[in-house]
Amino acid sequence: MTSHDDLRTIDGDVFVSPRHLASSTGTGDPALAPLIDLGWDHHYDEDSNLYVSAPDRRVRLGYLPEGEDDGLWRINAYKDSFGPPAWGVCFNDRVPTEFVQAFTTVLATAYEQGPDAYLARPVAGIDEHDPFLAVVPLLKHGWEIERPRWGVFAVQAPDGLAGLEFTTGDLDPEAELTTRDARWQLWAGKSIDRPVWYATASTDTPVALLTAVTQSVADPAPLPRWRQETFSYIKGMAQLTPILPPGPPAPTPLDVQRAATSRRPAALPATSVPRWSTTSRTALPGPRR
Repeated sequence: MTSHDDLRTIDGDVFVSPRHLASSTGTGDPALAPLIDLGWDHHYDEDSNLYVSAPDRRVRLGYLPEGEDDGLWRINAYKDSFGPPAWGVCFNDRVPTEFVQAFTTVLATAYEQGPDAYLARPVAGIDEHDPFLAVVPLLKHGWEIERPRWGVFAVQAPDGLAGLEFTTGDLDPEAELTTRDARWQLWAGKSIDRPVWYATASTDTPVALLTAVTQSVADPAPLPRWRQETFSYIKGMAQLTPILPPGPPAPTPLDVQRAATSRRPAALPATSVPRWSTTSRTALPGPRR
């Protein structure tokens, strides 16, 4: 159970539920840490965009607040460090940072395991590489299967404000890396056409990395945010719960009067108060002599 002191260390003053409506925290540090902690090279350009690379340059991340579009996070992996990406993932600038952190945490583990882990292609019906496994965490938490259009498999959140789409058939590899026309697209908002946030993943993105994101999205625990920094769309659709309970109300004049009364000495019961009479009791007759 979270203690009162633990709650005070949380970076936020409200919990946002469901978490897919929480939006970004405004800082990339939590999602960058799993890779930088491995000692990966990182440097900034003149526009303050940050680039992080694995020692062998076969996994690269760009954190691009000053990029050409709203793709804040772009992560690519390579079979050949000088060749085209084997897979690519993009998170836009409003994706909840915790979802990106879930991805980079599993990516760091996969990189330590070697190319067979971080370059593992999804293969239908093959144990942990079956792409359907990435959808399972969402289905377990009440997301429903949909068929929005031909050639697309989709699931939608119970509130209808988030969805995941998987497009079948052949796709343009370059378009998958540079546009939203990718194999996977996760989004939140009122519609996929105008999402508040979105994330895309190309065809060969390992299932373990995709599942890390969907598990984080499906987690029922709310996310902490600062109320004054919460986007207006969230306030209209999400549930905001104060992290710390409100303090006790100020005492009213009646409360003060009652408290003063309770501090007075209690009166003794009437039967214990000695009573004195000014008259003498009639003398009893003595023994007759």
